[in-house]
Amino acid sequence: LSDSNRCLSLMAVHVTTQEFEQGQNTTVDTTTPVLLPGPLRTKSSGAQRRIILDFSRQHVTGETMELLFDLADRMGLTERMNEMRSGYNINFTERTAVMHHVLRMPSGYDFQSRHPQGNTILGDVHSVLERIEKFAEERRRGNIRGCTGKEIKNIVCIGIGGSFAGPQAVYEALRGDAFAAEAAAKGERTIRFVANVDPVDFDLNTKDLSPEETLIIVTSKSFNTPETLQNTSMARKWLMKHLCAQSDVDNEDLRDLQIITKHFCAVTLDVNAAESFGIHKDNIFPMWDWVGGRFSVWSAAGMLPLSLHFSFDVMKSFLAGGHDIDEHFFDAPLGGNIPVLLGLLGVWNSTFMGYHTRALLPYSHALRKFPSLVQKFDMESNGKRVTAAGMPLSFQAGEIDFGEAGSNGQHSFYQLLHQGRTVPADFIGFMESQSSIVDEEYTTNDTGSLDGWDGEVNISGHDKLMSNFFAQPDALAYGKSLSDLVQEDVPENLRQHKVFPGNRPSSSILMTKLDAFAVGQLLAIYEHRTAVQGFIWG
Repeated sequence: LSDSNRCLSLMAVHVTTQEFEQGQNTTVDTTTPVLLPGPLRTKSSGAQRRIILDFSRQHVTGETMELLFDLADRMGLTERMNEMRSGYNINFTERTAVMHHVLRMPSGYDFQSRHPQGNTILGDVHSVLERIEKFAEERRRGNIRGCTGKEIKNIVCIGIGGSFAGPQAVYEALRGDAFAAEAAAKGERTIRFVANVDPVDFDLNTKDLSPEETLIIVTSKSFNTPETLQNTSMARKWLMKHLCAQSDVDNEDLRDLQIITKHFCAVTLDVNAAESFGIHKDNIFPMWDWVGGRFSVWSAAGMLPLSLHFSFDVMKSFLAGGHDIDEHFFDAPLGGNIPVLLGLLGVWNSTFMGYHTRALLPYSHALRKFPSLVQKFDMESNGKRVTAAGMPLSFQAGEIDFGEAGSNGQHSFYQLLHQGRTVPADFIGFMESQSSIVDEEYTTNDTGSLDGWDGEVNISGHDKLMSNFFAQPDALAYGKSLSDLVQEDVPENLRQHKVFPGNRPSSSILMTKLDAFAVGQLLAIYEHRTAVQGFIWG
């Protein structure tokens, strides 16, 4: 914590080399502004990935940040981070470790030096990953079929909470990625997610599916979650109704067992309960008590269904992205540590400035489910009234998280952000688009030039999206004054309605591109932000 450079700027940059992506643990972290060579939107093939955090529009100065780092020192932030990293039992109410970051460690990683059972724990993790890889590839090749002999093409994931929100958000984020989409297209695969105990949810997600080609994945850490068991029972009846008539087995109990064996998988801590339900042990993938449900997408809860759909290779890249941020979070100096900075800013805005809501605004249609996932694990983790020791807090902890993908949110609640309540916001954007559609249009202004450049200017849809990404934080920061409106000849009776005061705090996160690796990075950043705020609040 003695690094003297930690507050030289209100910006942090994390760089990931190609060597790291290819399995070599090499990262570069920069705590001062970096001038990107060449045009900002250079295609990233053959280049390093960058994550740029710009928090210069927050209500902080260098002195503010130094005081926040002093607060972190007093609350033992680095000690708590090291305890989490080393697998101490920091979940006091359940008396367990919090080690979802271990799920992202590559095979052969030295965890033994931090945890006395490190080799065993990591070996168990990779044993399950190897089973997932084998199971997924066999299913994707059509070698494992349903009870009528038809190939499994549909996956229905039953769970609730993190076991629903995590896989669904990652699925939506990867649908538009070229590599992931190509892998999913092989075999015309479909994946659905069922969570609500309302039977309409199950009905809408299954009514156009063939039961003969459907695999049900039940995810419940305890295998005792009421909503999940209700939907699992409904799925069993749905399969029995449609498949029993086509079975050549006369005994109803045997038919039931045959259907469950061929059409059900489970992800759970209670393997015995899943076996009692009738699920074959080869189709049961374990979780561990040190994986919280809200962070379980990195476990078989997410890796199994998403590997079946997108392939294990795609999801392995997702894990690698998360591990990249783990190394950054645990090793980078606090002044350039992106999750730490975001966490400190969250504490500042909520506890000191009194802003009790915050908005997450990804300028990517693929991330439209991401705000609700962050809302889920952040508000569940930090929405507490007592300390870890059980003593009532002397202040309110946690924030009300909400968000929407840009630019849809601009036509929803941005009116309030600009003119109503002050809501700190995080903007997330990408230099490259997931879309391969060429939608160029040529525009000029009335004088035949644009901003001093003669001729036609090429503006793509992604450029327009990113123009909004860059413009909105500035508009929130600078606002629009009455004199501005006078100069714009706005009618006098409308001027007060069009004034917005500005000075609204926001941060901007700019990343290179959105693929499986980047989804892993982004999710890990916000998971660690939640941990930082929890540690600071005690």
